[in-house]
Amino acid sequence: MKILAIESSCDDTAAAVVEDGREVLSSVIASQVPEHILYGGVVPEIASRRHCESVSGVCREALSTAGLTIDDIDAIACTYAPGLIGALLVGVNFAKGLSYSTGKPLIPVHHLRSHIASNYITHKDLKPPFLALVVSGGHTHLINVKSYTDYEIVGRTRDDAAGEAMDKAARTMGLPYPGGLNMDRVCADGDPASYKFPSPKIQGSELDFSFSGLKTAVINLVHNLTQKGEEIDVKNIGASYISCVVNILCDRTQKAIDIIHPEKLVLAGGVSANSVLRREMKKLADKNKIELFVPELKFCGDNAAMVGSQGYYEFLDGKTASLKLNATAALDIDKNVTI
Repeated sequence: MKILAIESSCDDTAAAVVEDGREVLSSVIASQVPEHILYGGVVPEIASRRHCESVSGVCREALSTAGLTIDDIDAIACTYAPGLIGALLVGVNFAKGLSYSTGKPLIPVHHLRSHIASNYITHKDLKPPFLALVVSGGHTHLINVKSYTDYEIVGRTRDDAAGEAMDKAARTMGLPYPGGLNMDRVCADGDPASYKFPSPKIQGSELDFSFSGLKTAVINLVHNLTQKGEEIDVKNIGASYISCVVNILCDRTQKAIDIIHPEKLVLAGGVSANSVLRREMKKLADKNKIELFVPELKFCGDNAAMVGSQGYYEFLDGKTASLKLNATAALDIDKNVTI
């Protein structure tokens, strides 16, 4: 089964053709990073306009690269939630138009489910059940993945996501957008023990995360140094901050392992590209004698290949949508669209 997938949840317009959920025949991404660098982050209105300009072209290129025409496609999949509402609407409405004009089934795909599915592309033999840690700019979740379409949230952030906390810290330290990526690169040889940051906990919810206080701590540190006219030690502050974030992620993941006893651990989301997180998660998995699965770096960030992969399993489970499908800015991973 060949699926044309569309992703437009944030600032990357992407299209891909995926066969049977595992084989990527093409994957095309129109990145907006150079434009958003000017503003230090994603500007939703600009992102939506660029999606409008790019979506047709990336779909055409995805089909061409795969050596196919729209007639060879069996279904259309698109990200419908969660994300920036204006950006999502572009992809959803374009997918609905394709579905209507071609008579192909329309498959709605949840963005976080897609990130988990990026591992199905990289690891052809990976199958649920497993424990997944999904870490991105907008989300930090621990998820008990029972099947390809059955999810249980066991831990989540109560405020900021880990990726957002990294991006804001990086911007405070004067690093360009995308902050988390640049902080990982610039601070690779910094001393992670140079600065002490708090490790917030949620009383009564040992598997949940909180990063807002940690973000405030690094902002206050940088501001205080600036007011005193002291140098900002970017490498060591960044390395210490990354280490603190990763330690929090590993701590909650260990607690979830102790409760669920999974045989497999999956890492997913944009922050799964972070070198420190990948290294420490490997140590955690080895300590617990379970297998760790991480996506190939090119599939860590937003892309349409992962949408096509998850779309295949949504289709097999009978989850298709009518032309009444709408975009949704916020929706838990364990909820299913009913349209």
